[in-house]
Amino acid sequence: MQLPQDESLPRIIPRSEHCISRQDISDSALKVLSRLHKAGFAAYLVGGGVRDLLLGLHPKDFDVATDATPDQLKDLFRNCRLIGRRFRLAHIHFGRDIVEVATFRGHHADVADEALASTRDGMIVRDNVFGTLAEDAWRRDFSVNALYYNIADFSVVDYTGGLEDLKQRRLRMIGDPHVRCQEDPVRILRAMRFAAKLQFTLEPELVSAVAEQRERLLAVSSARLYDEVLKLFLSGYATQVLPLLRQYDIFELLFAATDLCLKKGMPHFDTMLQRACANTDSRIQEDKPVTPAFLFACLLWGPVQERAEALQQNGMSPIQALQEAGHDVLIEQTQHIALPKRFRLPIREIWSGQERLTNRRGRRPFALLEHKRFRAMYDFLLLRCEAGEVQLKELCDWWTQFQTVNSEEQKTMCDDLHAQRHGQRPRRRKSRRHND
Repeated sequence: MQLPQDESLPRIIPRSEHCISRQDISDSALKVLSRLHKAGFAAYLVGGGVRDLLLGLHPKDFDVATDATPDQLKDLFRNCRLIGRRFRLAHIHFGRDIVEVATFRGHHADVADEALASTRDGMIVRDNVFGTLAEDAWRRDFSVNALYYNIADFSVVDYTGGLEDLKQRRLRMIGDPHVRCQEDPVRILRAMRFAAKLQFTLEPELVSAVAEQRERLLAVSSARLYDEVLKLFLSGYATQVLPLLRQYDIFELLFAATDLCLKKGMPHFDTMLQRACANTDSRIQEDKPVTPAFLFACLLWGPVQERAEALQQNGMSPIQALQEAGHDVLIEQTQHIALPKRFRLPIREIWSGQERLTNRRGRRPFALLEHKRFRAMYDFLLLRCEAGEVQLKELCDWWTQFQTVNSEEQKTMCDDLHAQRHGQRPRRRKSRRHND
């Protein structure tokens, strides 16, 4: 690989001049780094872990880069599992904790048959080439992700000017951003994610490359886009990600029907999405579970609601309209983002549940309360109400109370509701006096 002239020598920052401490690195990562070093291999902490430590953040994952090959890693660590086809990686298991270790990568242009390494339009399809530390640094995507912590002397190694970009809070792509985005359009989504997480600004050349290359995302496999969308919205920064995606006209490539609803100014939907993102971020920060089904139900609710209303105007019942609209919207969306089948049914049940929650006759409320998707339906209803659908307030209040009272009081609530519908006076519970 041909390195940039006069830039093959890195800037070395000694331990006394940076803030990274081994106390802030996971024990598992330290064990991997130490064993590699003792075995005579180069061992570096790399990527987001180094970046976040230098920013004073607390990374959850730590990745390691080394000159040891995957087979050598397999021999060195009994708890090692090799994964990947495009580039072989080693996962070192410590119980539930996994440290990902990668061999230094070279540039794909070094492949003997370059035609096998990339498509006709320049997109990389194979990257299984080993290299040196310098080559590994220059082939990474962003300068702030190309910083290395050397376990041998605890220094930080910077080939690409990442330290200065951290200081300026700037996101800069290594090399020509137009070429790098052409090689892998998913780098555009990574740029949005890092800009949102770190609150960094995009370098002007990167902004230009995003505008020019963004439509290449349409050529990315739907399965890979699904994985990237989850990283965008389920990493704790969805509130910042959504406006960035819309600002750079990327959201319309991922969720075309949803974007159209937002541009039309569909009542309450914009507010609902913002609240959904904020709620998701809060749950992640509180270590509460989140599900892709609820996320996609929110992201696609606008198109479903719009189509269901049109179907109702043509004589279809509300529940049938929601089911039909939900089916059509999911079929269209999965052509761009491959939603796994295990999430499609829950999504549709959340949508159809919005109509089922309005039907409180007879035993239906009791049956619905036992439905395995009731909580998601109810939370979705609350979210709609909070977003401004004020006509739902009475319904939300009723279901909130229904969940908190005992079975006798639940029956009274249903009877009172029936009486109100038929113009009768609500039943009042008889008070009982107990004599000593």
